Amino acid sequence: MKDDFATSSDGLFSAIVPCKNEAETVGLFYGEFARVMRELGRENFEIIFVEDGSTDATLDAVKKLSAQDPRVKYISFSRNFGKEAAMLAGFEAARGEFAAVMDADLQDPPELLKEMFALIADCDCVAARRITRDGEPPVRSLFSRLFYGLMNAFSRLKFRQGARDFRLMRRRVVAQILRLGEYNRFTKGIYEWVGFKTRWIEFENVERKYGETKWSFWKLFVYAMDGIVAYSTVPLAA
Repeated sequence: MKDDFATSSDGLFSAIVPCKNEAETVGLFYGEFARVMRELGRENFEIIFVEDGSTDATLDAVKKLSAQDPRVKYISFSRNFGKEAAMLAGFEAARGEFAAVMDADLQDPPELLKEMFALIADCDCVAARRITRDGEPPVRSLFSRLFYGLMNAFSRLKFRQGARDFRLMRRRVVAQILRLGEYNRFTKGIYEWVGFKTRWIEFENVERKYGETKWSFWKLFVYAMDGIVAYSTVPLAA
Protein backbone atom coordinates (compact mmCIF):
# COMPACT_ATOMS: atom_id res chain seq x y z
CA MET A 1 0.00 0.00 0.00
CA LYS A 2 1.34 3.39 -0.95
CA ASP A 3 2.31 5.70 1.90
CA ASP A 4 0.81 9.14 1.31
CA PHE A 5 1.08 10.24 4.93
CA ALA A 6 3.57 12.90 5.98
CA THR A 7 7.06 12.14 4.75
CA SER A 8 9.61 10.85 7.24
CA SER A 9 13.12 12.04 7.93
CA ASP A 10 15.50 9.51 6.38
CA GLY A 11 17.15 7.33 8.97
CA LEU A 12 15.51 9.09 11.92
CA PHE A 13 14.25 6.86 14.73
CA SER A 14 11.40 8.14 16.92
CA ALA A 15 10.92 6.73 20.42
CA ILE A 16 7.46 7.51 21.82
CA VAL A 17 7.50 7.44 25.61
CA PRO A 18 4.23 7.99 27.51
CA CYS A 19 4.91 8.97 31.10
CA LYS A 20 2.90 9.86 34.17
CA ASN A 21 4.55 10.48 37.55
CA GLU A 22 7.90 9.16 36.32
CA ALA A 23 10.16 11.93 37.63
CA GLU A 24 12.60 9.35 39.03
CA THR A 25 12.78 7.23 35.89
CA VAL A 26 12.84 9.49 32.81
CA GLY A 27 16.52 10.30 33.35
CA LEU A 28 17.37 6.62 33.73
CA PHE A 29 15.41 5.84 30.58
CA TYR A 30 17.23 8.54 28.61
CA GLY A 31 20.64 7.30 29.78
CA GLU A 32 19.92 3.67 28.90
CA PHE A 33 18.29 4.54 25.58
CA ALA A 34 21.15 6.84 24.54
CA ARG A 35 23.70 4.13 25.43
CA VAL A 36 21.93 1.59 23.22
CA MET A 37 21.71 4.08 20.35
CA ARG A 38 25.45 4.76 20.58
CA GLU A 39 26.20 1.05 20.49
CA LEU A 40 23.93 0.66 17.46
CA GLY A 41 25.56 3.62 15.73
CA ARG A 42 22.16 5.35 15.52
CA GLU A 43 22.73 8.89 16.72
CA ASN A 44 19.90 10.20 14.54
CA PHE A 45 16.98 9.77 16.91
CA GLU A 46 14.30 11.69 18.74
CA ILE A 47 12.70 10.81 22.07
CA ILE A 48 9.16 12.11 22.37
CA PHE A 49 8.11 12.09 26.02
CA VAL A 50 4.34 12.45 26.31
CA GLU A 51 3.72 13.77 29.82
CA ASP A 52 0.24 12.59 30.74
CA GLY A 53 -0.95 14.96 33.47
CA SER A 54 1.66 14.11 36.10
CA THR A 55 1.33 15.39 39.65
CA ASP A 56 5.04 15.10 40.42
CA ALA A 57 8.11 16.70 38.79
CA THR A 58 8.03 14.59 35.62
CA LEU A 59 7.56 17.59 33.33
CA ASP A 60 10.45 19.45 34.96
CA ALA A 61 12.69 16.39 34.53
CA VAL A 62 11.75 16.08 30.87
CA LYS A 63 12.30 19.80 30.24
CA LYS A 64 15.76 19.50 31.78
CA LEU A 65 16.64 16.61 29.47
CA SER A 66 15.33 18.56 26.48
CA ALA A 67 17.50 21.55 27.38
CA GLN A 68 20.55 19.27 27.53
CA ASP A 69 19.81 17.31 24.34
CA PRO A 70 17.71 18.80 21.50
CA ARG A 71 16.83 15.28 20.37
CA VAL A 72 14.57 15.06 23.43
CA LYS A 73 11.12 16.44 22.65
CA TYR A 74 8.05 16.54 24.85
CA ILE A 75 4.29 16.93 24.79
CA SER A 76 2.52 17.90 27.99
CA PHE A 77 -1.18 17.19 28.48
CA SER A 78 -3.39 19.62 30.41
CA ARG A 79 -4.62 16.69 32.52
CA ASN A 80 -4.39 12.91 32.59
CA PHE A 81 -5.94 11.49 29.39
CA GLY A 82 -4.49 7.97 29.65
CA LYS A 83 -1.85 5.96 27.85
CA GLU A 84 -3.91 5.41 24.70
CA ALA A 85 -4.21 9.17 24.14
CA ALA A 86 -0.52 9.60 24.93
CA MET A 87 0.49 7.00 22.36
CA LEU A 88 -1.71 8.62 19.72
CA ALA A 89 -0.15 12.03 20.39
CA GLY A 90 3.28 10.46 20.07
CA PHE A 91 2.42 8.78 16.77
CA GLU A 92 1.16 12.11 15.42
CA ALA A 93 4.35 13.90 16.44
CA ALA A 94 6.84 11.23 15.33
CA ARG A 95 8.83 12.09 12.21
CA GLY A 96 11.05 9.03 11.98
CA GLU A 97 11.53 6.40 9.31
CA PHE A 98 11.14 4.01 12.25
CA ALA A 99 9.17 4.45 15.47
CA ALA A 100 8.71 2.55 18.71
CA VAL A 101 6.44 2.94 21.74
CA MET A 102 8.31 2.40 25.01
CA ASP A 103 7.48 2.71 28.70
CA ALA A 104 9.55 5.18 30.72
CA ASP A 105 9.84 2.76 33.66
CA LEU A 106 12.32 0.55 31.70
CA GLN A 107 9.95 -2.43 31.69
CA ASP A 108 10.40 -2.20 27.92
CA PRO A 109 14.20 -2.68 27.94
CA PRO A 110 15.97 -0.43 25.41
CA GLU A 111 18.52 -3.24 25.01
CA LEU A 112 15.91 -5.16 23.00
CA LEU A 113 16.15 -2.51 20.27
CA LYS A 114 19.38 -4.14 19.10
CA GLU A 115 17.56 -7.35 18.21
CA MET A 116 14.59 -5.43 16.86
CA PHE A 117 16.65 -3.42 14.39
CA ALA A 118 18.40 -6.59 13.26
CA LEU A 119 15.07 -8.31 12.55
CA ILE A 120 13.20 -5.44 10.89
CA ALA A 121 15.38 -5.73 7.80
CA ASP A 122 12.93 -8.33 6.42
CA CYS A 123 9.62 -7.24 7.96
CA ASP A 124 7.51 -4.19 8.76
CA CYS A 125 7.24 -4.53 12.52
CA VAL A 126 9.06 -6.25 15.38
CA ALA A 127 6.94 -6.76 18.51
CA ALA A 128 7.90 -7.77 22.05
CA ARG A 129 6.08 -10.14 24.40
CA ARG A 130 6.82 -11.10 27.98
CA ILE A 131 7.15 -14.81 28.65
CA THR A 132 7.25 -14.41 32.43
CA ARG A 133 5.47 -12.10 34.86
CA ASP A 134 7.77 -12.60 37.84
CA GLY A 135 7.37 -9.92 40.47
CA GLU A 136 3.74 -9.16 39.64
CA PRO A 137 0.85 -9.93 42.01
CA PRO A 138 -0.70 -13.34 41.15
CA VAL A 139 -4.14 -11.75 40.61
CA ARG A 140 -2.70 -9.45 37.93
CA SER A 141 -1.07 -12.37 36.13
CA LEU A 142 -4.32 -14.35 36.30
CA PHE A 143 -6.32 -11.42 34.94
CA SER A 144 -3.87 -11.01 32.07
CA ARG A 145 -4.23 -14.66 31.06
CA LEU A 146 -8.01 -14.38 31.23
CA PHE A 147 -7.95 -11.23 29.13
CA TYR A 148 -5.98 -12.81 26.30
CA GLY A 149 -8.08 -15.94 26.48
CA LEU A 150 -11.30 -13.95 26.12
CA MET A 151 -9.92 -11.79 23.34
CA ASN A 152 -8.85 -14.80 21.31
CA ALA A 153 -12.16 -16.57 21.94
CA PHE A 154 -14.32 -13.62 20.90
CA SER A 155 -12.30 -11.87 18.19
CA ARG A 156 -11.26 -12.85 14.68
CA LEU A 157 -7.92 -11.23 15.42
CA LYS A 158 -5.36 -13.19 17.40
CA PHE A 159 -3.62 -11.65 20.40
CA ARG A 160 -0.38 -13.07 21.82
CA GLN A 161 -0.09 -13.72 25.54
CA GLY A 162 2.19 -11.16 27.13
CA ALA A 163 2.19 -8.81 24.13
CA ARG A 164 3.46 -5.33 24.97
CA ASP A 165 2.77 -2.02 23.27
CA PHE A 166 6.55 -2.02 22.73
CA ARG A 167 7.31 -2.64 19.06
CA LEU A 168 9.54 -1.22 16.35
CA MET A 169 7.59 -0.14 13.27
CA ARG A 170 8.34 1.19 9.83
CA ARG A 171 6.83 4.51 8.85
CA ARG A 172 4.15 2.90 6.69
CA VAL A 173 2.81 1.03 9.74
CA VAL A 174 2.53 4.27 11.74
CA ALA A 175 0.79 5.92 8.78
CA GLN A 176 -1.93 3.26 8.73
CA ILE A 177 -2.36 3.38 12.52
CA LEU A 178 -3.06 7.10 12.21
CA ARG A 179 -5.66 6.51 9.51
CA LEU A 180 -7.89 4.78 12.07
CA GLY A 181 -9.92 7.52 13.73
CA GLU A 182 -11.38 5.71 16.74
CA TYR A 183 -12.04 7.87 19.78
CA ASN A 184 -11.77 5.07 22.34
CA ARG A 185 -8.58 3.46 21.07
CA PHE A 186 -7.28 -0.01 21.86
CA THR A 187 -3.80 0.05 20.39
CA LYS A 188 -3.05 -3.65 20.83
CA GLY A 189 -6.06 -4.33 18.62
CA ILE A 190 -5.08 -1.61 16.15
CA TYR A 191 -1.64 -3.20 15.75
CA GLU A 192 -3.31 -6.47 14.74
CA TRP A 193 -5.98 -4.79 12.61
CA VAL A 194 -3.60 -2.93 10.29
CA GLY A 195 -1.71 -6.14 9.55
CA PHE A 196 1.81 -6.00 8.03
CA LYS A 197 4.53 -8.61 8.39
CA THR A 198 5.47 -8.85 12.06
CA ARG A 199 8.29 -10.71 13.82
CA TRP A 200 8.07 -11.43 17.56
CA ILE A 201 10.77 -11.47 20.21
CA GLU A 202 10.40 -12.77 23.75
CA PHE A 203 11.83 -11.46 27.01
CA GLU A 204 11.48 -12.04 30.72
CA ASN A 205 9.61 -9.56 32.88
CA VAL A 206 11.61 -6.56 34.11
CA GLU A 207 10.42 -4.97 37.33
CA ARG A 208 10.04 -1.22 37.68
CA LYS A 209 13.06 0.69 38.95
CA TYR A 210 10.98 3.16 40.98
CA GLY A 211 7.39 3.95 41.78
CA GLU A 212 4.27 1.88 41.25
CA THR A 213 2.29 0.78 38.21
CA LYS A 214 -0.35 3.23 37.00
CA TRP A 215 -2.64 0.34 36.06
CA SER A 216 -5.02 -0.52 38.88
CA PHE A 217 -7.12 -3.68 38.65
CA TRP A 218 -10.15 -1.55 37.75
CA LYS A 219 -8.29 0.27 34.96
CA LEU A 220 -7.12 -3.06 33.56
CA PHE A 221 -10.68 -4.36 33.66
CA VAL A 222 -12.05 -1.33 31.78
CA TYR A 223 -9.20 -1.60 29.26
CA ALA A 224 -10.02 -5.25 28.66
CA MET A 225 -13.70 -4.48 28.16
CA ASP A 226 -12.81 -1.76 25.65
CA GLY A 227 -10.79 -4.30 23.69
CA ILE A 228 -13.49 -6.96 23.72
CA VAL A 229 -16.20 -4.50 22.65
CA ALA A 230 -14.03 -2.95 19.93
CA TYR A 231 -12.80 -6.18 18.35
CA SER A 232 -15.63 -8.64 18.85
CA THR A 233 -19.30 -8.82 17.86
CA VAL A 234 -20.09 -11.18 20.75
CA PRO A 235 -21.31 -8.41 23.14
CA LEU A 236 -23.70 -7.15 20.43
CA ALA A 237 -25.08 -10.64 19.82
CA ALA A 238 -25.66 -11.36 23.51
